Amino acid sequence: MKPATTLDATLASRILAEVREDEIISMSTDVINIPSPTGEELQMAQYMQSTLQRLGLDVTWQEVEEARANVVGRWKGTGGGGKNLMFNGHMDTSNTGREDFLTGIGYKPQAVVKDGFIYGLGIYNMKGALVCYTHAVQALQRAGVRLKGDVIVAAVAGEIEKTQWGEFKGKEYRGYGYGTHYLVNHGVLPDMCILGEPTDMHVVLEHFGSMWVRISCTGIYVHTAFCEGREEMNSIRRMLELMPPIFKWIEQWEKKAAHGGKKALVNLGGLRGGHAWRASRTPEKTDLFLDVRIPPTIPMAEARRDVQQVFLALEKQHPDWGLEFETYVSVPGARISEDHEMIRAIDCNHERITGKKPEREVVTWCSDASVLSRYGVETVNYGPSSGPRDKEGEKVRIQTLVEITKIYALTAAEICEVQA
Repeated sequence: MKPATTLDATLASRILAEVREDEIISMSTDVINIPSPTGEELQMAQYMQSTLQRLGLDVTWQEVEEARANVVGRWKGTGGGGKNLMFNGHMDTSNTGREDFLTGIGYKPQAVVKDGFIYGLGIYNMKGALVCYTHAVQALQRAGVRLKGDVIVAAVAGEIEKTQWGEFKGKEYRGYGYGTHYLVNHGVLPDMCILGEPTDMHVVLEHFGSMWVRISCTGIYVHTAFCEGREEMNSIRRMLELMPPIFKWIEQWEKKAAHGGKKALVNLGGLRGGHAWRASRTPEKTDLFLDVRIPPTIPMAEARRDVQQVFLALEKQHPDWGLEFETYVSVPGARISEDHEMIRAIDCNHERITGKKPEREVVTWCSDASVLSRYGVETVNYGPSSGPRDKEGEKVRIQTLVEITKIYALTAAEICEVQA
């Protein structure tokens, strides 16, 4: 086992001195001001391409599909035995910035700097991390450091939790690891990876997976005037009858699949039935959509069987209701050992910069660690954020961005090893 830190204190100080707050602020405002909702990441990719090229990295443009790309910058090491470390971050934002109901300044792609914070769409999830990766590499370069292993900065498209279904087709719906799947399918395979998702600088060793489920029922389609005596054949009424046993299963699942102090949450993600423009007709079909969170300790197939048992019991009880069952997202959870050398390095450098050890947290959201870990790339989530989003939207404290840039730089120097 390596010691807690292998970095000479003088070298570490030299690296830290090259992290410049004003440049971090400048790049942060740049990336916020580039709108990049899922499917519209092209301009942001072009910005990252030119930025990484200016640092002298070997930059690869991975065209994931037309007008969508991953940008991969590789700072090549000397090849003297150090590990290859990737910093991975998605360019697409949680929202488009065009939502009328999201009015806070942090929900818009216009940067605002005030009271020690940077506000704007994407700074929290997760353009802020892309800024920190970039300036961590730049600090190492300015300090005159040469590393044995490679440092890779990967800016990827299509990570946000969304997917195609039914009539909802097109690149704006292709998320959930879309870019990172392409990344590792096409030759980018580091030894390990840091994902700078918004963890409040907590070390996330484990996160839940997600499975999206559709349960549907059918009914008759007739004019209101002719439904008398057949009201129970309305598909919305039928769905209302199906929901109590589904709710009972949800309550049981959230308890029995709890992990790391977190409930295995099930969200009622959508309910669709009928036609608003023709309320004089009974709805022929009603769909219920669920997001089932699954701990990394339970295989996805096992979780699917669990919820399917509820459906099969309902189908047996109502054989003439045209019940349907579908799973259309299956993203497994991810975990990394606390004893991993990358975790030890982050712990040590976090304490060096902040004066205290980082907290641990298990989270119920998903990340591209689900993809990377399936390819043997050990991955941890550890990134810059400053509390949850509120009515003002996304924001990150400037001090947080500076501190985590320093931690990333020192951690890269340790993992990739400094060439003497």
